[in-house]
Amino acid sequence: MKNGIICAGNWVIDKVKIIDRFPEEGTLCNISSQIRSTGGGPANVSFDIAAMDSTLPLYAAGRIGNDEDGQFVLDEIKARNIDSKAMIIDPALPTSYTDVMSGNGKRTFFHCRGACSEYGFEDVRNIDVPAKFFYLAYLLLLEKMDRADAEYGTEAARTLDYMQKKGYKTVVDFVSDAPEKFKAVVMPALPYIDILIVNEIECSSCSGIELRKSDGTMNYANLPAAVDFLLANGVKETAVIHFPEGAAGRQKNGDFIYRPSCDIAKADIVGSTGAGDAFAAGVIYALHQEWDLASAMELGGASSNFNLRDATATGGAVSLEKMQEFLKTCSYSPVPAEFAGK
Repeated sequence: MKNGIICAGNWVIDKVKIIDRFPEEGTLCNISSQIRSTGGGPANVSFDIAAMDSTLPLYAAGRIGNDEDGQFVLDEIKARNIDSKAMIIDPALPTSYTDVMSGNGKRTFFHCRGACSEYGFEDVRNIDVPAKFFYLAYLLLLEKMDRADAEYGTEAARTLDYMQKKGYKTVVDFVSDAPEKFKAVVMPALPYIDILIVNEIECSSCSGIELRKSDGTMNYANLPAAVDFLLANGVKETAVIHFPEGAAGRQKNGDFIYRPSCDIAKADIVGSTGAGDAFAAGVIYALHQEWDLASAMELGGASSNFNLRDATATGGAVSLEKMQEFLKTCSYSPVPAEFAGK
């Protein structure tokens, strides 16, 4: 029986700098502290899930440099008892890294693509482990995966189709990028994705459906159409959209589901780096364990809530038991009138 999750794609180092404000161009802000940690979807999701359930088999797959940052990644993987046999050491390129400026619950990223830019189909095709899920992130930030493919549209689409045919359920996340790039990179991959988890910005870029109004508030009425767009354009099983106020999703032929976010005091928010990945980790774990979608989205919300309490992408990760206890007593953001009872 298949069990476990392969976490493939962007393995990077986050160099998080806590700042007192976001300055205007040409002006100065103060760095109060800085932290080095792993980052990128595969690291964030696998490390969060490892904290939830240390018994679930996890497999790291990616490309890192032959440098100090690459060794740091390998050490962090080993510390969590994650299998690293599919990690490739690139002799020419540095380990990818991101300078993260974080403060007041906001963050901005300055990214060096490094070794991740050469991670592609040939790196994945020899993976053969008894896992159930194959998670790939982030499309639009994996240069080789995003390249055109004459048969499939992109190398990522070829990769996902190949892994599906090997018996894995494919799970995908994007990175926020220019809307025009989504048509070329994201749309060809949708028919080869079993489970898609994206934020509202990425979904709008993909679908053209506006999910935020001009004043910045959510356009809740458009959420069902946005979820249905993803399913209608190829996503095979489950589509979930997450955002600070909550999450919306649907499984093929299932009901539309909305879940509000767990409340958190502004003073308790240390940083939001990795919050979306923490949400994804909760949903992925729950779906792997065959929970219903509503419960999966609730676990994702709890995972994201704990993430916000730490400056790094995975430093706030806690056990499944702790999240379940939290969900028994937490309060929630108001449910929009459009979704009362859903």
